[in-house]
Amino acid sequence: MQANLIRRAVSEGLGTAFLLAVVVGSGIMGERLAGGNTAIALLANTVATGAPLVCLISTFAPVSGAHFNPAVTLSESFQGKLIWRDAFVYIASQIIGAFAGVAVANIMFGLPVFFASTKVRTGGAQWLGEFVAAFGLLMVIQTGAKFRPSMIPFTVAAYITAAYWFTSSTSFANPAVTLARSASDTFAGIRPADAPAFIIAQLFGAFAATFFFDGYWLKRQRIKLDIK
Repeated sequence: MQANLIRRAVSEGLGTAFLLAVVVGSGIMGERLAGGNTAIALLANTVATGAPLVCLISTFAPVSGAHFNPAVTLSESFQGKLIWRDAFVYIASQIIGAFAGVAVANIMFGLPVFFASTKVRTGGAQWLGEFVAAFGLLMVIQTGAKFRPSMIPFTVAAYITAAYWFTSSTSFANPAVTLARSASDTFAGIRPADAPAFIIAQLFGAFAATFFFDGYWLKRQRIKLDIK
């Protein structure tokens, strides 16, 4: 494996690990301090996720692009921005990093390294929520990369922060995150049996946004601009 690819893979793994440590760790802390108030726990989880996202994307974007998300990586590959061999390495690193981050969060709070979540997240409403969450995330990334690349760390973090609240699923929007969160029976967890449907909805949402914003819609806008 080339040294450059190794460096990028490590960047993806490390960034995803920190992301999951933040998501799961803040969920545990928020739930413990909220005194049974789920809204307060979710608010703590939301703020503690959005703020580090700015830092993580800003830190790792110059190295690997800061995908931290197999759906984003696959989207980049379909657009020809990342070769498939590298994409598979990215995805493997993201998944390994995600589980490592969950393990660290669990251990920090005195919990087992991995223990299957029992939190039920299923049904058409939540699957639609994941489709919307992933579609919106790729929309922000696709349009931001073309028109305001310097703002991506802030727009992605702002979108995820809002999507925690306006989607029925609390916006996982990431297959690696979904898989890893099934290994923590805490506030941010998801029952392993419910993870596959979430991932399918996420991938459909991501690819719908990829087609629409990178393909049909943007090309039509370019045609209109050329005509004018």
